[in-house]
This record gives sequence, structure tokens and C-alpha cells, in this order.
Amino acid sequence: MAKKETGKKGEDDEKLFAFLCYLISVIGVVIVLATKKERGEFSRYHAGQGMALFIAAIVVWIIAAILGFIPIIGAVIAWILWVLILVLWVLGMVNALTDKKIRLPVIGQYGEKFKF
Repeated sequence: MAKKETGKKGEDDEKLFAFLCYLISVIGVVIVLATKKERGEFSRYHAGQGMALFIAAIVVWIIAAILGFIPIIGAVIAWILWVLILVLWVLGMVNALTDKKIRLPVIGQYGEKFKF
């Protein structure tokens, strides 16, 4: 019975670290990488997805800044892009907490290229 509890705790730790890769973004990824020897593949996978999401958020931020010069239409497009980032962020957190290794739509393929 002790082995089951240890395995469950290990799985919970992996979920927690995978969740942190989305919740606190780059800091969570750095924590996973700093403790790489203790982390399993699940949290490292979500570290890659979280890093791709962070990079996508930076790109959206730059695009939104450029679109800010276009009245009304620029603001609407920027708002839509930020909503999409928010949806991906929530989806990533849900995947991490429900123990799923599903790549994020649109940007997930780039996250899988990170080999942590």
C-alpha cells in the first residue's frame, strides 16, 4: 500500500509542476528544468508547451502593439488574439491538471520541439 501512495504522490507532483509551467509561465519552466532529474516526462512535456505559449504571448503582445496604431480594427484584432491566448492558457492548465498529454492547438507543435 505504501508504494501506491508514493506513486500517487509522484503523479500529483508531476501534475503540480506541469500546472506551474502554465500558471507562472517561464518561472514554472525554469523550476521544472532546475529539477529535471526528479521530474518525469509529463512535466517536461508541459514545460515545452508552456514555453511555446509564453513565446506566442510575446508575439501577440508585439502584434497588439503594432495594431494599436490602427483605430478600432486594430484594437478588435488585438483583443481577439488575447482571448485566444487566454483560451490556450486555460486549456493547457486543464490538460496538466487532468493528467493529459494533449498538445495545444496551433502552437503545440512548436512546444513539442523543445527537448527538455
